[in-house]
Amino acid sequence: MPSSPMPDPVTPDAPDAALPPSLRLLKWLVVLLTLTMIGGVITVVGLLVTRMPETLAASTPALPEGLQLPVGTRPAAITFGTGWTAIVTTDDRILIYGKSGTLRQEMQIVPETGP
Repeated sequence: MPSSPMPDPVTPDAPDAALPPSLRLLKWLVVLLTLTMIGGVITVVGLLVTRMPETLAASTPALPEGLQLPVGTRPAAITFGTGWTAIVTTDDRILIYGKSGTLRQEMQIVPETGP
């Protein structure tokens, strides 16, 4: 006797598959959370891009106008303090300049002795 064709079972991947109401709600909550997180990341990145250049430009110290290094010296490092600028030279000296660019103090760095 010929058997009747069996209907295809509904697979979970099929668009016809109906989700239970609780899972449908959970699906929409996950979609809403994803959209909220994407919006938050875009907002944070936008704020960092628009606000950081102002902050960096305002806090960057500038060298005094009249600052002149002694002839033959080359700077190795520069640091800024309140009202002074210190320059470490390649010949192991620290030169401290005032706000006007005049040399206030010079220190020789003494090399370390033996072990």
